[in-house]
Order: sequence, then C-alpha cells, then structure tokens
Amino acid sequence: MRLNFVYYIMEDAGSAQDMRNYVLAARELGHEVRLYGPPSPGSPFNLSADVASADAVVFIFEWTTELRYGDTLDLTRLIGGVPRERRVVIDCDGAYNERLEVQGDYNHRDAESSSAWMQICESLSDKICQPTFHPRKENVSTFLFHAYDPAWEKPLNRSDKDFGMVYVGHSKFRWPPMLRVLRAVEPVRDRVGRMVVVGHGWDEMPKWAKPMQMEDAYFTDKEYMRHMGLEVVQPIPSDQVIGWMSRAVFNPVIYRPLFEELSLVTCRTFETPGAATIPLFGLGSDYVEEIYGSSAQELRLPEEEPEGKIRDFFERPGHYRDVIEEIRCHLRQQHSYKARIRDLVDIVME
Repeated sequence: MRLNFVYYIMEDAGSAQDMRNYVLAARELGHEVRLYGPPSPGSPFNLSADVASADAVVFIFEWTTELRYGDTLDLTRLIGGVPRERRVVIDCDGAYNERLEVQGDYNHRDAESSSAWMQICESLSDKICQPTFHPRKENVSTFLFHAYDPAWEKPLNRSDKDFGMVYVGHSKFRWPPMLRVLRAVEPVRDRVGRMVVVGHGWDEMPKWAKPMQMEDAYFTDKEYMRHMGLEVVQPIPSDQVIGWMSRAVFNPVIYRPLFEELSLVTCRTFETPGAATIPLFGLGSDYVEEIYGSSAQELRLPEEEPEGKIRDFFERPGHYRDVIEEIRCHLRQQHSYKARIRDLVDIVME
C-alpha cells in the first residue's frame, strides 16, 4: 500500500524522526510511505508530490492544519485524488476536542478556533485518530502514531557521562513539570553535577512567541534556573536527540499539562528509553504502566522525598539498567514502527 503522509515537517521540532522511521518500516513490510512535498534527492523523508498513485492519504496535524508545501490547490488534489474512506486524520496534540485548559495550558484559545479545527478534520475524513488510549470524543479512534525503534538502543553500561541531567525538548508549557524535577534535584544538587536543557524558549522567548501571543506558553523562571546552574543549549536536529540524551545519567520524561491530562504519547515517550540514560517519569502511575509496563513504576518521580529517587540513580545505576532492559523489551513487542504501520493499514482498510 502507498501511503501519502501530509505533515508540516520541521527538522528541529515535532515528529521528523517519526517520519524517517515510517519510511523505513513501511519499506520492510512491503508498503511505501511518502511525505507530500516537492521531491528532494537524498531526503530521508521520501518527498513526493505525486497524488494519483497514492492508495491512502494520512493528514498528520500537530500545531497547524496548514500545508508545509503548496496551497489550497494542492489540498484539492490530495482530497480529489483519494476517496474519503481512504483518508485518515491523526490529531497529535488533542486539538480535535472542545476547548480545554489545564494549569494554564490549552488546546485552543477560544471555542471558535476549536470549532474551526474540528470542522477541518471532519471535512477531510471520517477516520479521526489521536495518540492516546483514552480519546474524549466517541468518533475518535486510538492510533498512537509515535513509536519505538530498537535501533535507537544504546549500551547502558557507560559511566563516562558529561552531565547528570539532560532534557531535550522545547519549553512550551513545560515549566511546571520541569520545576517539579528541579525541586527534587535541589536537595542533592551537588551529587547531580551539570544539568542541561536543549530546545527553544528556556533562556529567551522564541522569535515567534510575541507575534503569536504565546509568551505565556514559553514562561520559565530564569532566576531559579541560574540558581540551579541549569545550562541551555539551542535546538538540535532530530537525529541528534538520542545522542544528546545518552550523555546524561538521567533524562526527565515530562509532558505539557494538557498532554498529560489527555494521556497523549509524544516523540520523547519512546525515544528516551532507547538512549543510554535513565528515564525519570514525571507522569501518572496508570499512564506509566499502560505505556511502559509494570517495571517502569520504579522510574517514576515520587511525590514524597523525590530527591531519594534521584540520589538512587547515582548510587545504584546497575539496578536501573535491569529495569530499562525490561522496558525496552516491552516497547519492542508493543510499540514498534512496524506495529504502527500494520495498525494504520488496518485503519485505512476499515
């Protein structure tokens, strides 16, 4: 089956790494995934503007429903060339919902933008999916989209770490969960050593924040960051994420409050366990077990005396290596890109 993905691709944000892996996994299963756009020789995304030969079109919406390439005429070709029953919408950020606000995080600024987003999705397909086991709307199906690649797996026996903690991800609505991690680190700060965050918005507002009226989304307490000695590195290409995470003893796995409320999975959900690091899950118990298996409970940041868990990462790394191996085994079996391709083909064929 030939699947045309329509996605606003960016190399240092979003799901670029997922795009590359879908291309490879589909090829191994005898299918083809192409990303809609002008052909680019040597591109890992298998870009193609060919619509006529597609068996299905998959619209992947994160921060926008706009096309990265082309205009409304391209959209007309996409929906005109493939029948409605062979079109799928994957709503990655929970925007296909009524307006929802959680701890200052939100999917839409107002009810009108929520309604407009849902109308766009419904105009494209009856098959609307979200990357959660718990969609809020009855007409939405589960398709987790993000996945795990065993090729990411780095040996866990390295002791020559550059940092105590690394977090790779932008600051958008992530200051509250990051603050919880930093508060846990504070009593054992000397033990942890260097700490780094990699991404937009940690030390200064991204250039688009003000014109998009999103200053609140990128708020961080810079004075407290300086107090904690938190270093900032600018965004990196998606193919460097695993390497950067592997440079630290542990990496927090934290979500925007909205994403945690909706039980969404993200790129980092699956990338972090593949790196040569200890994932520190700042997430709910039920969610952690549902995605990673029961052994992952040992890697959750506890509500009481959380500094003890972080101290233990440095004192008993061998114990946690065994836990991570169990998690990796679970992810290989349940959350591979090949499994996702099979699920997606089933959705298209329903």
